[in-house]
Amino acid sequence: MSNQLLKGKKGIIFGALDEKSIAWQVALEAVRNGAEIILTNAPIALRMGSIKKLSDECQSIIVPADATSIPDLENLFTTSIQHFGGKIDFVLHSIGMSLNVRKKRHYTDLNYDFLIKGLDVSAVSFHKMLQVAFKLDAINEFGSILALTYIASQRTFPDYNDMAENKSFLESIARSFGYHYGKSKNVRINTISQSPTLTTAGSGVKGFNEFFEYANNISPLGNASAIDCAKYCVSLFSDYTKMVTMQNLFHDGGFSSTGVSQEIIDNMKS
Repeated sequence: MSNQLLKGKKGIIFGALDEKSIAWQVALEAVRNGAEIILTNAPIALRMGSIKKLSDECQSIIVPADATSIPDLENLFTTSIQHFGGKIDFVLHSIGMSLNVRKKRHYTDLNYDFLIKGLDVSAVSFHKMLQVAFKLDAINEFGSILALTYIASQRTFPDYNDMAENKSFLESIARSFGYHYGKSKNVRINTISQSPTLTTAGSGVKGFNEFFEYANNISPLGNASAIDCAKYCVSLFSDYTKMVTMQNLFHDGGFSSTGVSQEIIDNMKS
């Protein structure tokens, strides 16, 4: 039986595309724990994915919103407050995109128009979302806002390309806006640095399958799954973590603290 950690809470989930999406699993887990949610994604993503299936399962409405568009975000938060009859308790930002990765541009030969577009979608959209919510006073006191990130923001993974810069900027926004939102409205903002996860977006990175196995062999607990990440998100949406803010929280089975594993050593011997 569910613990109902989010009973009575209301939230917005950005970025659910299909069943492989972490956001998809977060939506399901939030509802299992008693929350009411609104699903949102860019109109083009809504056409590509299967979010209607998720909305039916979660008994939630879908509000289309391009997270890089201030008017779309204003409409999203205004509509959400009207739909819920009050302010919002939690938000998940699960959005990331690199045209340079999609177009297979090497890091030493980036298209800068692609870079700026990816930065806007992956990171600046987080600031825009926070700024709109802040100005509308849309989040309840001690509400929780999360964004998903990856350790390539802090360490070099060659094929992660310019997504590394996107995630670094994302984490910085969480710290900077987290201070102001905390001081002014007691709202907390954190990022979760997740294991490599077999999502539609993640699997598009060159060499992903090999790195997935590498990370799984390095991590003492193995790679954290999307479902495990969803459960962690729920704990951070809940009142049990109301004093946690401005943190980049590693959810990676211990990968970020492990230098080398015995499995890797044994593989090198063979």
